[in-house]
Amino acid sequence: MLTLYGYPLSSAAYRVRIALALKGVKVSTVNKQLRRGEHRQKDFLKINPQGCVPVLVLEDGTVLTQSLAIIEWLEESYPLPALLPADANARARVRSLSQLIACDIHPLNNLRVLQYLESIVNVAQAGRDEWYRHWVATGFAAFEDALGRDAARGRFCFGDEPGIADICLVPQIYNARRYSVDLTPYPRILAIDAACGELPAFASAAPEKQP
Repeated sequence: MLTLYGYPLSSAAYRVRIALALKGVKVSTVNKQLRRGEHRQKDFLKINPQGCVPVLVLEDGTVLTQSLAIIEWLEESYPLPALLPADANARARVRSLSQLIACDIHPLNNLRVLQYLESIVNVAQAGRDEWYRHWVATGFAAFEDALGRDAARGRFCFGDEPGIADICLVPQIYNARRYSVDLTPYPRILAIDAACGELPAFASAAPEKQP
């Protein structure tokens, strides 16, 4: 069986859990409590020297890291249901939306960045939370605009079936709510989040459903 190292509140691990659920792939889960520093312990650093989650360990011992790389591996190894459209131009658009979340918004609000702001730069919690809300709002405004420009948007970010862009978006919305980000300016994003919330794969991957 595959082994997934994650953390319930990690957006990146949350993405992989959704993808696994959509693909119907079963895994053994090992949670590393990031706030306790378990990802920096020697046993885990032997698996992933970067000390980050998620990590997917394959049956032959191969170690995969980085959420989008893991999800694309799943897409290639378990083609159905497809998480990327067949057309090359459409795939590029979907990847662009995915990376807007995973590469532009999330890294600025990662737990280690927030902890650095607080412990090293001495930013008070109120300032740290405002930092979080600012970058989410900036990214969501661009995401909302991109959705409005794409005629291929349907019930989900692309068409009427969930894909990689939705997989990246939902965890970011979840954490935005935790930090009291005002989501009312983003009706397209909220509609997609609601559609995803109706699917068991998204519901089962939510942080509160994890052991």
